[in-house]
Amino acid sequence: MKTKYNALTIWITGASSGIGEALAIAFAKRGATIILSGRDEIKLQAVKKRCKQSKKHLIVAFDISDANQTNEAYKSAQQQAGKIDWLINNAGISQRSLIMDTAEDVERKIMEIDYFAQTRLTRLALPDMLEQGGGKVVMVSSVAGLLGTQYRGAYGAAKAALHMWANSLRAELYDQGIEVATIFPGFIQTNVSMNALTGDGSTQGTMDEATSNGLTTASFAKQVVKALTKDEEYIIVAGTKEKLATRVNRLSPPKLYKLIRESKVT
Repeated sequence: MKTKYNALTIWITGASSGIGEALAIAFAKRGATIILSGRDEIKLQAVKKRCKQSKKHLIVAFDISDANQTNEAYKSAQQQAGKIDWLINNAGISQRSLIMDTAEDVERKIMEIDYFAQTRLTRLALPDMLEQGGGKVVMVSSVAGLLGTQYRGAYGAAKAALHMWANSLRAELYDQGIEVATIFPGFIQTNVSMNALTGDGSTQGTMDEATSNGLTTASFAKQVVKALTKDEEYIIVAGTKEKLATRVNRLSPPKLYKLIRESKVT
């Protein structure tokens, strides 16, 4: 069945820049009504203006790591939009530090933002989705959630946890109209490495070479929209090397980790 985007309301978190911004623009182009969320309302306003039929889209600014703000944001989104058909959990933060150099409170912050904040918002949305007869939950995990690499111990763990939680959600609610998809981005040209946390909790502030050479956000969004339109559930959007690594991992994890140990990862 062809997806009728002009009848859909899609809530995208982390929509003020990067892949969230690209997804908002792409889905708006297809006629969907977009709820844009993030912490910075000024940036969200700028993204809204870039969306087709900008006046019909909504902004709900909040800090997703704050449970009280999240509860109020959900109430606001539901009240303004009337319904939420798709929830795309895209907000998150990355990491660039060795495990031995990373403080426990930094690991907890990463887990709070990249796992607990996403599952919290999803649990808020599910009852109304079930009552309206269905909906789609999209989790943005990472290739790092499939493959453990240096400098991303807590980040990879959080993204892997999100992936497994999504699998369980799919198994539990598949017969009640809830579709669940998980996206696994590889290196995409965003500010993710600039904002990544180091071992003491400060931001890295520099762009990784692999990130700067990654896929464009427009290319990422195009592939994601195509996959979600086809109701795909596991969506890897990455460069050739990352995709090859996921294949090697399925065939021989020991061989993959030998290659990872020998590779330069930053």
